[in-house]
Parts: sequence; structure tokens; C-alpha cells
Amino acid sequence: MTLQTVTSQKTLRIGCASAFWGDTGAAAHQLVNSGELDYLVFDYLAEMTMSIMAGAQMKNPEAGFASDFIGTLKPLLRRIKAQGIKVCSNAGGVNASGCAKTLAQVVAASGVDLTIAVVEGDNLAAQQHSLQQSSITEMFSGEVMPDNLISVNAYLGAPSIAAALAAGADIVITGRVVDSAVVVGPLVHEFNWSWQDYDKLAQASLAGHVIECGTQATGGNFTDWHLVRDGYANMGFPIVECSADGSFVVTKCANTGGLVSVHTVGEQILYEIGDPKAYLLPDVTCDFSQVALKQLADNRVQVSGATGRACSKQYKVSATYLDGYRTTATFMIGGIDAAHKGQIVADAIITRVSSLYALKGINDFDEVNIEVLGSESTYGVQAKAQQAREVVVKIAVSHQDKRALGLFGSEIAQAATAMAPGITGLVGGRPKASPRICLFSFLLNKDAVAVSYRLVNSSANTSDESSHVVEVGSGQSLEPSDNSWQEHALENTEATIAVPLVELALARSGDKGNHCNIGVIARDNRYLPYIEAALTPHVIGQFFAHMLSDSSEVIRYQLPNMDSLNILMTNCLGGGGMASLRIDPQGKAVAQQLLSMPITINHQTYNQVKGT
Repeated sequence: MTLQTVTSQKTLRIGCASAFWGDTGAAAHQLVNSGELDYLVFDYLAEMTMSIMAGAQMKNPEAGFASDFIGTLKPLLRRIKAQGIKVCSNAGGVNASGCAKTLAQVVAASGVDLTIAVVEGDNLAAQQHSLQQSSITEMFSGEVMPDNLISVNAYLGAPSIAAALAAGADIVITGRVVDSAVVVGPLVHEFNWSWQDYDKLAQASLAGHVIECGTQATGGNFTDWHLVRDGYANMGFPIVECSADGSFVVTKCANTGGLVSVHTVGEQILYEIGDPKAYLLPDVTCDFSQVALKQLADNRVQVSGATGRACSKQYKVSATYLDGYRTTATFMIGGIDAAHKGQIVADAIITRVSSLYALKGINDFDEVNIEVLGSESTYGVQAKAQQAREVVVKIAVSHQDKRALGLFGSEIAQAATAMAPGITGLVGGRPKASPRICLFSFLLNKDAVAVSYRLVNSSANTSDESSHVVEVGSGQSLEPSDNSWQEHALENTEATIAVPLVELALARSGDKGNHCNIGVIARDNRYLPYIEAALTPHVIGQFFAHMLSDSSEVIRYQLPNMDSLNILMTNCLGGGGMASLRIDPQGKAVAQQLLSMPITINHQTYNQVKGT
């Protein structure tokens, strides 16, 4: 049997133990003890995570990485070595070398022979001055780059990870890479794919996308939450079984909670994407529009149909900057007309503090956001009238002067004795100001970013620590994808009824900076024409009018093999992330709101599907 034949028959099992910085440390134990893995990967980073880590490093030069990664791996090192599991993680944050050095010390102390590699080159903080002199503008808003950048990181791809594995690394630590890179790198290395095998790279990227958010592929954040088996106490983290042809199966550890179905996997595929025909990554431009899912057995879903083409000539770079300060006051108010009282009190607090600012010669608030939670204020015009007898009032404000927000915080408590009755439960006491960190995204030519990896001496048998430059493909100029909409004729528009969208579809929403997407999956393909006819950009714009700005746009995309559509709403999250003052700055609850929208459907079609 030839090496090529062996490679073509090999299947790799890759498990993801972290969806974000702060995820449960128990996941790695579950996957190492029960997952029968070849690779264990961790995804820690979001745009705002980088700024938090950068702020931590400003206070302590040794910080700036996900320290819990070290604590999670420490008790597992011997089992990882014994099972031959390799580890890839972006735990390095803004201090990947510090993370690798710290882990190397832990590995050395444990007596386990493991080679650690660190990927470098994503952190462009040292180039701030030259970047600011280059007339760079924000890729979405067109704004000029601000002076006070906190972090600047390019989204690197997978070549450096694959190269480090080929050099003998057992553990690869990166800074900012695209989330899927920790899966793509191992697959390219193990299957010896070319960086021009675009369809395979697209499938690998999709595998990474499916598991990068941890249990969101195995029943977490799932529309039909009541179907999730064994509850949420012991959720199974996701595993992909990947083959040399790029196909893969999604599953989880046996005897764990959760659910792996075409719907749980489908929701995750649609999560936080824009145009499914142009999912842009540094190594490949993916087309997910023809992806198909097949339930093979309980908790086993096959994913196929992703295709790819050449990547662009540029990296996306995520920078963050300080734009003043923000603070939030939260308290409960109870009794008759609680929602109305809460709004009156919140407005009065803002008016009172604004008057005090004027007396002291202080500028007024930059921004104010009041949400009376429990009155459906986040639903905007779609809120249903309620006579709530208890609500939570949230007042979020921003200001360039931190001391001005101190004055705001000192004026909250007096509302309990000076304003409407029933005020109690001031969460966290008087609110304190924190930096308001905003995102600035731009594109940068790849030749301006030097990517390398370095092997770290975790034992006497490890190679030297010299840097090894990684050649990255230059890419090419990309043509806009075709987003022509394929209309589906309604079979019968007579004898209709209106039902909530949730009876016809599943949905999940998420964010990309200040944009929000909602993936909608028809429960049956006979429902899809009615869903598409109802969810037009105009109707969506009206439904979420309270979220949209003057620069917002609503765009729809079709994924016919998944009986799905993806809705993208731009510039709708109040800045998104740590910049937004809203209770839902990442659009996580937006899909749940849309699922209550009444959809008109033929009565006979509805009953036929319900009866099958």
C-alpha cells in the first residue's frame, strides 16, 4: 500500500475545547479523556478580546494572553503526550511569545517531552506610526484611522501553523489568526494538501467554522432548545472527523449531553457569516452557498459542498482604539405600571445629570441608551403592550471625561428616595466608568506582514529557537460575487393563515463588528418560498427599524441546499462589542425576536407539512 493510499484513507479527529476566552476549562478534559482525538484546538479570540488583552499588557508586560489555556493544559500534558494528541490554539492573544514561554516552563517542570511552537507576525502595534501615515481608512465606514490605537492585529491564515507542525511541533500557539486556521493548518499538514487545493481548503475552513464556537454546533444556542438531550449540565464539545478529500462528519463525545443534527450544525454554519458565496479568509475564498448536510446517525452529521477559489491579496486587520468612557447603571423597579415608572425615572436621571453638567461647565453625554428590560424595549415597535409589575432599568452612557461619568454614578442612588416608588436592587452599587473601546477594521497588503514561527525549547531534545519565515501566497484581486436572487413561485396564495416564523423555521443571529446577521433555516423545503416571500429587505428593515441607522442596509443571500437564507443588517449594533451601549451589543437575541414575526402561508401547505 502506497503512502498516498494510506493518506487518502486516513481520518483525523479534531475536537474544539474553547469557543471564547472564558469558556469552561472542563471541555479539554472531556475531549482528551473521551474524544479519541488526533488534534485538540482552542479558539479564544474575538475583536474585543484583543483590546482587553492589550490593556492587560499595558499594565503588565508579561500579560496579554489567555492564561487559562496554561492552567487547562497543565494537568493534561501527560495524557496528551501518551495519546499523541497535538494542540493548536490562538491563546497567544497580543503576547504569543509570552504565552509560549510560560507554557514551556510548565511543560519542562512536568517532565513531559513536548515541543512548542509560537507563530508571530500578526501583532502590528509597532507599525502604528507608519500605518497612520498611509491614509488608511476603515473598511466599512471610510473613517480615518484614529491616533490612539490600543491594538493592531492582522488576521493570519494557516500556513504558519502547518509549517510549525511539519517542523515537529506538538503544541502550536498563535496570536490573531482567523478562527478556522487552527483546524485548516493541521489538515493541510496531515493530508499534504497544496495551498491551491481550494475546494479542500474551503471544506477545511468550514470544518473549523463549525466547531470554532464550541457547543453551538452541539445544541448550544439552538432554536429548538427543548430537544437538547440530557440538558446543559454536561454538554458535549464538538469533534470533526475529517477525510483527505475534504469531507467531514460532525459529532461529539459519547455519553455527553447536547445534540448534533442537521439543524444544530446548520445554524452554526450560518452563524456570523455575510455573503455565503464569498466567505473571505486569508488562504481561500469560500463558497458555502451549495453546502449540504446529511444525518448519518444519532449525533453524526456529514457536511459537503463547500467550494473555494483563490484568496485576496490582503489581510483584514483589526485595530481597537479608545473613544472616551462608558458606564452602566442597572436597578429594578416594581409595582403597578413598573415599565412606565422605569422610563420616567431613567429620563429624569439623565435630565438631572445633564443639568449638573451644564452648571459645572462640562459637556453633555456623548451617547445615552435607556432600556427598560421586561417591557420588551429591545423589540422596538414590535414590543407587545404589557402590564409588567417588575422591570429592570438599564441606563448606559458615554462621555470623553471619566470624571463626568463619576458624577453620573453618584446621582443614581438618590432616585430611590427622590423619584418613583419601588426602586431597589442597584446592581453592583454605584456604577464606575470603564474605557469605551471601538473597533477599526482595514485591509493591508500581505507583503506588509512578515509571518514566522519559532520552536520553543521545552526540553533538551527540542530544536533551536530561531525564527523561520513562512511564505504566504500573494493572492489575487477578487471579483464581486453574484448575489442574484432566485424567486420561488408560491404554489397557492389563497386560503392562507398567519403563523409565527418559529413554526416554519429555525434561526440564529450574531455579529461581525457593527453588523448583524440572521441565518434562517426552513423546517421543510415546502415552507421556504413563503418564508422568502415574507422576509424581504423592506419588511426586515421595518421590523428592526429601532436598530438600524441611516447608513444601514439589509441584504439577503440564499443557500438552497440547506433550505436557508442569510440576512445581513449592516451598521445596526450601536458600534458593536465594547463600543455599544446596548444590552445586546452582539445581536445574539435578534433571531429570537424575528422568530415571532407572523408569516402568511397557504393553509393546505401548512397542514400537509405538519401532518408528515
